[in-house]
Amino acid sequence: MSKFTISIMGLQQEQIREEQKQVWNKVSTGWQKWDQFIMQFMRPVGEAIIERLEIKEDDMVLDIAAGTGEPGLTIAAIARKGNVTGTDLAEEMLRIAVANAAAKGLKNYSTKAADVSQLPFDDNTFTKISCRMGFMFFPDMQVAANEMYRVLKPGGRMAISVWGAPDKNFWYTAMIDVVNKYIELPQLPTGAPGMFRCSKAGLMTDIFANSGFKHLGEQELTGKVDFIDADTYWQNRTDVSESVIAALAKMDETTIEAIKNDVYAVINANSTNRRALLDFGTTIIYGEK
Repeated sequence: MSKFTISIMGLQQEQIREEQKQVWNKVSTGWQKWDQFIMQFMRPVGEAIIERLEIKEDDMVLDIAAGTGEPGLTIAAIARKGNVTGTDLAEEMLRIAVANAAAKGLKNYSTKAADVSQLPFDDNTFTKISCRMGFMFFPDMQVAANEMYRVLKPGGRMAISVWGAPDKNFWYTAMIDVVNKYIELPQLPTGAPGMFRCSKAGLMTDIFANSGFKHLGEQELTGKVDFIDADTYWQNRTDVSESVIAALAKMDETTIEAIKNDVYAVINANSTNRRALLDFGTTIIYGEK
C-alpha cells in the first residue's frame, strides 16, 4: 500500500470522526431527555460488561465511548478507591456524564474528550477497559483495539459490547424499515461504521486477538426493551436516532404523518398485552492483556 493511499484513508477516517462528533453532539439533548430510559434499557449490557471485568475497589478504569456515563458511573461506584475516566468524541455527551456523576456523588469519575484511535494516555495506564456500544462506529476498529491493548496494564481486562444481527434488534429495525418504504436511507459500504457492523460471530475476537489480547470470549445477551406503547416508541426514535431525525427532516408533514401511522401499526401489532416489549440482541466480547 502506497503512502498516498494511506494518506487518503487517514483523511477519510478523520472526516468520519468529525462527522460522528458533530452528530453525537447534535443529538445529545435528546439523549439527555431519554437518559433514564436508555440507561434502564442498557442496564443488563452494562452489568454483563462489569461482571466480565471483575471490578475491584482500587481499579483504574477507562470507559471508551462513554456517552452520558454508563457503565462507567456504575463502575466508579464499585471502584471507590480507584478511578474511572470516560472518553468520547462528543463533548456534549461528556458534559451530561459529568453532571450524572455529580448527581450520584461520585468523586472518582472524570472525563476527557478523545479519539479512541489516539488515546491520550501512557502505555500500561489502566487495569480495566470498558466500551458499551461504541466499537461499531470506530473508523478503524483494529487501531482502536491496538490502542486499548497499549493503555491496558499487563494482566488487565477489557470487555465491550456490540449490537447483534438486525433480526435480533426489532427495537431498531421496526422504525428503519418503515422509513425505508418512504425514503431510501443511505446504504453503508461493506465494513463502514454502522449499527450492525460487528454482528458477525468471531469478528471481534479476531480483531482483539490481532492486538495481542488472550483468553478471549463472546457472550450473547438478548432481552426486551420496554417502550411501553407506540407513542413512547415514536417519541424516543425521533428524539435520539440521528438517521431517523435526518430522514424525517427531508419530508413534508403529510409524509411524516403517514410514516407515524405505519410505525404505530407495526409496534401495536408486535406488542404483548398492549405493551411494546421489543427484542434486542447484543454480544459481549472480553479478554485479557
